[in-house]
Amino acid sequence: MPPKSYIEKFDQGPGGWLLWMAGGGGPLPPDLRRGAMVSRSPWGVDFNHAPPGAGYCHLLFCLPMIPADKYPYHLLDPYTGPNRFVKGGHSRNLTDAKIKVRLRGQVDLKGAQLMLLAQADVGPIRTNWTLTGQPLRITRNWSEQSLHLTPDPAQWTCMGVRSVGADTPNYGEAPIDQALLDVNVNIILILFPLDVRPFTGIGGDPHVLRAGKDYSLDRIRLPQGEVWLDTVRIDYAK
Repeated sequence: MPPKSYIEKFDQGPGGWLLWMAGGGGPLPPDLRRGAMVSRSPWGVDFNHAPPGAGYCHLLFCLPMIPADKYPYHLLDPYTGPNRFVKGGHSRNLTDAKIKVRLRGQVDLKGAQLMLLAQADVGPIRTNWTLTGQPLRITRNWSEQSLHLTPDPAQWTCMGVRSVGADTPNYGEAPIDQALLDVNVNIILILFPLDVRPFTGIGGDPHVLRAGKDYSLDRIRLPQGEVWLDTVRIDYAK
């Protein structure tokens, strides 16, 4: 028998999906409208991957996939309800999986693109890989789009880590094929890359300081708008 697919349509709540306040923040109450989850600007800036990492991003939609015995999901339940991915016992082996999403929105992207990020603990390293070779389109009308989570490194960008001051001290690089074997932290839809600049002059290196936390952002350079996520489906290769 082929592996059981994971399907989330948000018709019965967020199912474990959440919105996230980046930059040292935490979960936000999900905005559910007409059977879809909605993410709206202004979005927080994730500064954990500032140069010399790959850069800054907005976190729009996040599905935690941390094993239930390693994470107190009841702390998220007030925001997300039961995590149907975890409770359904779905595989975290996303090697060559196909992820189909149904979405729409209107966003002034300012040079960013909507992409999938996979975050996994590989040994002592928490590695973050963005599927930069397969960006998603944000269309005014509903559209269905598919991603292929190939272990080909040419399709991915390792986000790396800032020089100092990351929220998680063990961010780093591990091979994408090892990360996809067990995506045991989360998958996130992000806007990347961002043109992050201080709103006014600052007394230091903006990449050493924490964007949005140590200094105010010049938001006219950042994406603005909203994205509606209606369906997420994962079809497993193995």
